Amino acid sequence: QVQLVESGGGLVQAGGSLRLSCAASGRTFSSYYMDWFRQAPGKEREFVATINRSGGNTFYADSVKGRFTISRDNAKNTVYLQMNNLKPEDSAVYYCAADRQHILSIKMVGGMDYWGKGTLVTVST
Repeated sequence: QVQLVESGGGLVQAGGSLRLSCAASGRTFSSYYMDWFRQAPGKEREFVATINRSGGNTFYADSVKGRFTISRDNAKNTVYLQMNNLKPEDSAVYYCAADRQHILSIKMVGGMDYWGKGTLVTVST
């Protein structure tokens, strides 16, 4: 069992930055690929980024590539999402997830093993 708790969301102006964190419980954190998804009001939850078990490889959705960076610290059981040059369309609830698919590509919501409860990011114009 893995429990995930996100933090770091908030209100930021367009062009600004935020760093999200996701703290995981349990001793098996390093055995999971970790992912970030987001869900805007009235829209489906969408994939944002994924990182492999060691943290050496990542994959991003086209919409965030070059602006967001996913990273992890296995010693701290934490995954991060650094978000730069934020745009109003980035406004959403951001969710952390864990999976054992062991693939670096767009992830599907149904393929995740564990989810956090989310943290709200609002980007103002």
